[in-house]
Amino acid sequence: MHTVGAETVGDPAPDGQGPVPRQFRQLRRLVLRGVRGQVTRGREFTRGALEDWDWYGHDTAEDVQLVVSELLTNANLHAGGCHELLLAAGEVLRVEVYDGVTTLPRPSTAPKPGVPGGHGLHIVRRLADRWGAGAHEHGKVVWAEFDADRLRTGAPRDV
Repeated sequence: MHTVGAETVGDPAPDGQGPVPRQFRQLRRLVLRGVRGQVTRGREFTRGALEDWDWYGHDTAEDVQLVVSELLTNANLHAGGCHELLLAAGEVLRVEVYDGVTTLPRPSTAPKPGVPGGHGLHIVRRLADRWGAGAHEHGKVVWAEFDADRLRTGAPRDV
């Protein structure tokens, strides 16, 4: 685990695509390339960060952990595994999952209720305040954001 304090926010992002936006006061990075049990490790890492930042204990924190699980699972199923999980905290919590495949994810058009598969990005879209993906030289990053007010208060997402 690597935590970056507020004094270093603005340094280059791990994907080399420019500085981490200054609205993030804390960064935590978990390298997962080649690690077994990526989803479990990612959930534990995320829970620890949420607890340290006093953002654990509301339903929104559980939503964050579920989104982390979904993004890590997708990286394992469709991209040969996750390379890195990055959590950036400020006025939003940004979750970033890096993998080594440049193909951007697309939610399935019609996941079937009760049938496994095809639901992950629909869950991410429903729980996160914002989400997206972008390709970079060595793969892609899929990200989701949660407003900090939701994490502090447990307020439901504005739909």
